[in-house]
Formats: sequence, structure tokens, C-alpha cells
Amino acid sequence: MSDTDLGLMDARSLAKLYKSQQASPLEATRAALGRIEQFNKQVNAYVYVDTEGAESAAKASARRWGQGKPLSPIDGVPISIKDLTQVAGMPCREGSLTTSDALCDTDAPPARMLREAGAIILGKTNTPEFGWKAVTDNRVFGATVNPWDTRLTAGGSSGGAAAAAALNMGVLHQGGDSGGSIRIPAAFTGVFGFKPTFGWTPQWPPSKEPSLSHLGPLTRSVKDAVSMLNVMGRYDYRDPYATRGQPACWGEDLDKGLEGLRIGFSSDLGYAQVDPQVAARVREAADKLAALGAEVVEVNPGFESPLDTFRKLWFTASLEQWSQMSSAQRELLDPGLVANAKKAESWSAVELFRALADRATLTQRLEYFNQQYHLLMTPAVTLPAFDINHEVPPGSNMRDWEEWAAFSYPFNLSQQPAASVPCGFTEQGLPVGFQLAGGKYDDKRVLRACHAYMQAHPPRFPSIPNPAHFAS
Repeated sequence: MSDTDLGLMDARSLAKLYKSQQASPLEATRAALGRIEQFNKQVNAYVYVDTEGAESAAKASARRWGQGKPLSPIDGVPISIKDLTQVAGMPCREGSLTTSDALCDTDAPPARMLREAGAIILGKTNTPEFGWKAVTDNRVFGATVNPWDTRLTAGGSSGGAAAAAALNMGVLHQGGDSGGSIRIPAAFTGVFGFKPTFGWTPQWPPSKEPSLSHLGPLTRSVKDAVSMLNVMGRYDYRDPYATRGQPACWGEDLDKGLEGLRIGFSSDLGYAQVDPQVAARVREAADKLAALGAEVVEVNPGFESPLDTFRKLWFTASLEQWSQMSSAQRELLDPGLVANAKKAESWSAVELFRALADRATLTQRLEYFNQQYHLLMTPAVTLPAFDINHEVPPGSNMRDWEEWAAFSYPFNLSQQPAASVPCGFTEQGLPVGFQLAGGKYDDKRVLRACHAYMQAHPPRFPSIPNPAHFAS
């Protein structure tokens, strides 16, 4: 068994090898670290790598497997944590010059749960400053690029996790999603990304707008995502928004197929402008879901764009953060984040209160929709990946990332589960993803449908980062 083989394996395959003593967690960890060494300079997915700590944890895991006493099915599996999440013994820069390299002394809930399950934390993945936008670049570490074409963005704000997943620099990757930050980079890089029902994957300290934020996995398969959710998708008292009721096994319905599922398909939600090639790939995916046994009905869910509602919440969160900083710190902030904060300065408490009421109306509408349809299918993103170090595609006349992320933030407002599933490529060879969203607490059904599609239509991944994959 070569290191390269181990570096490409999924969590369940590694566990089988550990159990049979055909490979060890130390070998798998060194394979993952080797891939980071090989690829990270080209894509900038990891901003901190703990080689010594990972190898030490892997040796302890190897001893447990040797004694037949693994802590969990992901004991010894290499993973990454997004650099908005605290990990004891590692810095948490959050992509900001206002933070320091001081090492954290406490694990946030996902890090604690994954560590206690024996997972090997390789390091931290890149994010824009405080996760404020849907592309990944910052003044501390620079931009994370797309493995399919390193001239382009990997998306954000979990862009580092997505690039790491695409290149298997580790097996399981934790991301966070307040307006699409798991699903957008998953679509741009061709991996699977899942945003669980709000409160089912706890977080602490809270995010900048905690009622929008969902933590979840970015992986190469639904089964790997389930392996991660079975550990980090558990209640933690430190999160004041955490809820109970998670399934004992998030993947218990994975093999049920699509028979009996009624899927509403909307190509544009009635208001989004979608790139023709993205629209074509997603419509093909809808036909494939129907061929697999689902009833797919083209519908309009019947709500207007909630962009203003989302901005009222998101920009106000930026303003609150900006207001807590000194003049010197404000000078260090990403100008785009500051611009958002400034936009919120003139808003009144009544306007924010109305936005909360509009959010409730949207949630009610989507929950009603899910009484008629089990799932809602849309494109994951309106367009393919574009140039790095830009918030919007150059020459597009767009101003903010929310304009091209029209499919993602509605489901943060509604707090429903949603996933991005890879479904092919544009003519330029760039990944496309479709989104499946379900009613609150219907995560198992979303995962079931995603798995059925990916089993029938396996994605492909880049073997190496490609600096000029296709001509302009």
C-alpha cells in the first residue's frame, strides 16, 4: 500500500485498513501531510499545519486500533478545521490583521468532538476576514485558489476547506455557512458540501451573526460527510442556540434511493440570473434524479428575493463588530467588510425588526413548500468560479457577492438543511453544483437524495492543482 493510495482513501476505507492492521493512522496522516506539502503552496488551502501534533495524535490512534479499542469509526482519520473555529494549541486568525498568532487554549465544540473521536486534526483552513464574504482571500494569508484552475477563486468563506477536500489534503473538512459559505465553495470546486439544520452542529464562541450560521462538512462523498456529522452533529451546552433531536446515525437512510421522493425543481427561484451553462448542467441533473426514481416537478416556490432581508442582518452584524474595534483596528479591516458596516449605520431598529418579520414569513413559506414537496432543487450558485481577489466577476456590473449567491442565503434565513452536489462541468472545465434543500430537521432525507445521485453519477476530482487548465 503506497502513501499515495492512502492519501486518496475515504474515512470508511481507512477504518477498514486500520482494523485489519493493513495500514496505520500514522501512515495515513503522513500521506495527508505529504499531500499538503505537495499542493498547498499552489492553492493556499491551509493557513496552519500542525505536523508534530498530528503525528503524535496518529501514533496514539494507532495504539488504540492495535488494541482493538478505537474511539469511533473516524479514529485516526485526517481532518481539517476552518480558521474561524477555535482549536486548542493552534492560532485562530480568522483571516484578520486584528487578531494575533496566540495559541487557543480551548477547543470549540466541533474540534472537541472530533478530537475526542480520535480524528487527527492536521491544521486550519483559510477563510476571508471573519467569514464576511463568499470568496476566500484576506490580508493575513492571501487568496485560496481553485484546484481546477488556480487563476480562479475556490469560493468562500470555507474556500480553504473546499480546496483541501478537492485535493484530498485530509479526508474530512469542517466548514461554516452563514449565507452559502459551505455550498458555494463546494460548487466551485466540485465537492460535496452540507449545511445541516440550524442548531444541530453546535458552535462556540458564536459567529458574528449566530442565527444564520451552520457548521458542516465538505467532503468528497456523502458517506464521508455522514462520518463527520455522526461526531460533530451532537448537542453542546456551550452553544446557546444548540438544539437536540439529531439522528443517532445521520446516514441511516442513505441506501433508500429516490423512490417516493417528490422534488420541486426551480431553475431560478423566480428572480435569479443564472449562467446558461450552469443552468444546463443543473437541468440535466434534475432529469437524472427523475431517472433514478424521484418525482421531479418544475415549480416556482413563490417568494421574492430575500436579499434585502439578508443584508439587514448580515451588514448589521458587520456594524456591531466594527463598532467594538479601536480606530487602529478599523484601519486593518477588509474595506469591503467596512463598507457593509457603514451601510448599516443609517438603518433603524424598526427596519431590523421588520427584516426579522420578513425572515419569519420566508421561513413559513418554505416550510409550507416542504409539506407539498420533500425537497427543493436549484442551482447551488448562479455562475462558475471567477478570478481570484475579486468579490464579484470582473466586468459583471455586480457590486456584492450576495448578488451571485442568490440560491444560498434564503436557506440560512430559514435555517433549513441544504447541500451542494457536484453535477458536471462547464465547457471550460469548471465544476457545477446543484442544491437540494429540505424542511427543518429533514437532514436525513437531503443526505439520502444527495447520496443516491452521487452513487449513480460519481464526481471526478483534480489530480493536481492546475495553473492553466483551459485557455481563456
